[in-house]
Amino acid sequence: MIRYALRCDKRHDFDGWFRSSEGFESLRRAGQVVCAQCGSTQVEKALMAPAVPKEAADQPAAPAAQPSSHPLSRPRSAAEAALASLRRHVEANSDYVGMNFVAEARAMHEGAAPHRAIHGEARPDEARKLIEDGAPVAPLPFLPRQKSN
Repeated sequence: MIRYALRCDKRHDFDGWFRSSEGFESLRRAGQVVCAQCGSTQVEKALMAPAVPKEAADQPAAPAAQPSSHPLSRPRSAAEAALASLRRHVEANSDYVGMNFVAEARAMHEGAAPHRAIHGEARPDEARKLIEDGAPVAPLPFLPRQKSN
């Protein structure tokens, strides 16, 4: 994995992790690299320097850090904090149904299953069809933890 410092055309700075340089370029050209603050897809790599300790070999091994003390575990902006809060709310108040989302949502919309809060995954064409049919669905701005690394 490669971590890039990124900047959008509105000069918002943020980080992104990608499988490779080619992976970043492919996603950027497809408009899938998006600024977390303003939603712009006009994103470029920002200048960055590697973080290398002066004498890495002479430093003692670091003790296991508490998850909340690691810099990547804390939100960098109010938008990231709001997104984390939304994720916690969704996960606490709905059932993850995975790839069965479309079938479950359609069954509830048609009255064949009792209504309940769910979240899961759907192909874009399937989600579009649910919306066209009037099912109350919306995309979530994050990947489910079950699919995260």
